[in-house]
Amino acid sequence: MTEVELFPGYVSRLGIGTIPHEDLAYYTGLELLQRLIDGKYPAPSINARLNFALCDVSEGKAVFRGLPSERHLNPLGGVHGGWAATILDSALACSVQTLLDKGEAYTTAEFKVNLTRPITPKTGEVVCEGRVIHKGRTLAVSEASLKDSNGKLLAFGTETCSIFPAANLAAR
Repeated sequence: MTEVELFPGYVSRLGIGTIPHEDLAYYTGLELLQRLIDGKYPAPSINARLNFALCDVSEGKAVFRGLPSERHLNPLGGVHGGWAATILDSALACSVQTLLDKGEAYTTAEFKVNLTRPITPKTGEVVCEGRVIHKGRTLAVSEASLKDSNGKLLAFGTETCSIFPAANLAAR
């Protein structure tokens, strides 16, 4: 596999790809994400396309860092709201994944994003932190914030994830 730079300072030694579905039976959600951070899995392709990466996980929490650039502009020259929505969705969902048992999977059922400040290529590196605020047997709810390097809020969101047996994941 070929090494891929996700953004300056963040490299995936194993390139891009996904976590093998069979590993969901052997590791908890938190363990899978820590293995991703540790470079034991390739980075998801969305990370390379949109210049962000998972940097830290703990129980109920996931932190991403990203670098918006000229590649992410809307027609008026601002970073497209979809870029912010995607990094927020990643933090929101991965925070839920940190609480999954072996053999469990999830998918986003609903999410909402509020954009509070313009994001431009000059914004620089951003941090997106997601936290679970409720987890039940089949649903979990999380919240996340996206901030610039000065701690100014750029966007925030909430998400509901459906939790189900990993055996129900669609075959690739």
